[in-house]
Amino acid sequence: MELADVLEGIGDVRVTGHADPDIRSVACDSRKVAADTLFFALPGAKTDGNEFVKQAIERGAIAIAAGKARPAETDPQITWIELPAGKERRGLAQAAANFYGRPADALRLVGVTGTNGKTTTTFLVDSILHAAGFTTGLIGTTGYRTPKGPRTAGNTTPESLDLHQMFAEVREAGGTHATLEVSSHALAFERTWGCHFAVAIFTNLTRDHLNFHNTFEEYFAAKRKLFEGTGAGAPDVAVINADDPYSARLEGLARRTLTYGLKEAADLSTKKFSLRFNGLEFTAETPAGRVEVHSPLVGRINVYNILAAIGAGIGLDVPVAKIEEGIADLKLVPGRFEIVDEGQPFLVVVDYAHADDALRNLVTTARELNPSGRIITVFGAGGERDRSTRPLMGEAAGAVSDLVVLTSDNPRSEDPLRIINDVVVGLQKVNANYRIEQDRDAALEIAIDEARPGDIVLLAGKGHENYQILRDRTLEFDDREKARAILRRKGFSKKLTEP
Repeated sequence: MELADVLEGIGDVRVTGHADPDIRSVACDSRKVAADTLFFALPGAKTDGNEFVKQAIERGAIAIAAGKARPAETDPQITWIELPAGKERRGLAQAAANFYGRPADALRLVGVTGTNGKTTTTFLVDSILHAAGFTTGLIGTTGYRTPKGPRTAGNTTPESLDLHQMFAEVREAGGTHATLEVSSHALAFERTWGCHFAVAIFTNLTRDHLNFHNTFEEYFAAKRKLFEGTGAGAPDVAVINADDPYSARLEGLARRTLTYGLKEAADLSTKKFSLRFNGLEFTAETPAGRVEVHSPLVGRINVYNILAAIGAGIGLDVPVAKIEEGIADLKLVPGRFEIVDEGQPFLVVVDYAHADDALRNLVTTARELNPSGRIITVFGAGGERDRSTRPLMGEAAGAVSDLVVLTSDNPRSEDPLRIINDVVVGLQKVNANYRIEQDRDAALEIAIDEARPGDIVLLAGKGHENYQILRDRTLEFDDREKARAILRRKGFSKKLTEP
């Protein structure tokens, strides 16, 4: 592709060197550079892509796009594109869209943002779209899926270059829709710049990622960008949680707004629902009429997620019968209140809850489902994350759990015992009954050993993750598989309970 075509729409750029090279690939990671690549040198949170320009050229980059002027020592055969400073990521997003033939324009995009509920809501929306007969893409924390198959997620929302590649895969397979989690990091880094969303969903806003955003207001401002349009016009429909106080500041941004909730008058609501281990049943009142919900998902939080997904279905003109079918079809969301069943007489649940509000929702859900049994909660706090949330996590888990087994999550470069001590402050504040076991494998075994018939054991924080990040290495670690192995060692076997 000619360079001019790749750069179309980027705006005011200064090109020096070879005027119009033929671009065979675009990259923002020097390790992925091959011959005739256009390399974008992006400033990052930890590293600066400008430091890898030399490496990119050595690997075959024929053109460099950066927010800096051309260095004097640069080979004259190398094309240098000087981008407006601070707009490098917008430039990459535009170039990626151009390189892949603007695939997002051929799709109806559904973006879900908020602190909690993004993954489940995207799975519900995607299931509704499949029930309606559409070919789709699904992008989020647990992985990326296009008609070409699944792939592991590096970030909740991938870099714009990868995003447009996946959109192209959906389009080329005859697909019409893509549903994606849009994280606050992605919005701050403008990974979805230039993408027009048919539907934008706001789930809620609670304390998280303040190590990156600095203030809660800055965190909200990042989320709001999805509803302001990310450079491609406001969404056609906004679906927002009326029970969250921040939703009022999102009304009126999209061409049409649908609200959902339980506490306040909303466009989508339900007055009565049952909280049971075998799922949810309720009638949702909506602008499209009543929607009868029968879902294997459990808990009050999933009532909200289902209402949000119904709103998306309505915004996309999906018939009510197909909305109902899609909701019923979704049996499981990986690592979201996922039950590990080996025939034991107590419940073992794995969940991704890794911040105080999510942890509070998890233990509250368990208590609502099991008011008479004990709640045993295993969790830890992540390293290199907002330290102020750690005592809040201790409070959230300790206030409702009968026993907390405090352990490590992904300590990364931090001292695990320092992280644990931060959490203990919150546990002690609510006089929680707790034990400390730094080794997560041993902590899971302690919790399962403590369980008695009728109890619920919550393994929180890692959910779908199959690894643990330590200071010097990354280990294979999946709470689901670890719990299953422990249960089997204790003599339980699902096969023994089957006729």
